Amino acid sequence: MPLFEGLVSGLAAGILMGLISHAGFKVGIFKSSILIIDGMFVQQRAGLKYNEQQAVLFGVPVHLFTSLSFGLSYAVLISIMKLQLVNGWLITLYVLMLWLSMLFVALPIAGQGLLGRRLGPLTWIEQMVLHVIFGIGLWGILYLLH
Repeated sequence: MPLFEGLVSGLAAGILMGLISHAGFKVGIFKSSILIIDGMFVQQRAGLKYNEQQAVLFGVPVHLFTSLSFGLSYAVLISIMKLQLVNGWLITLYVLMLWLSMLFVALPIAGQGLLGRRLGPLTWIEQMVLHVIFGIGLWGILYLLH
């Protein structure tokens, strides 16, 4: 059941990524939290003023939904191409594409600028670390379930 495995793995990897991102932000390791970024996007679209607690509240379900979607998308792509689901190289390539999409599409759409520059000059590195964590989580859970 690769689709179920993809859903569960994406969700678990997203939880791991979100927790590390937010904890890193709270202790000052990261300049931003993926949960707040996602929540700020919702606040902006809804015409609400920025409020960190509200941003986190909105950001958690958005982040978990996108993570679940990315896990499912990986499983669907692998199934269509009839490739091995638990393949570190394929997961690395997939997560690389997710990272680049975050930097060049998602962050600019969310109002954070190209590479997330409005969040800080090293946002691209923070996002790389977080996407590596997502990839490790995705691979690890797929490995356990498969």
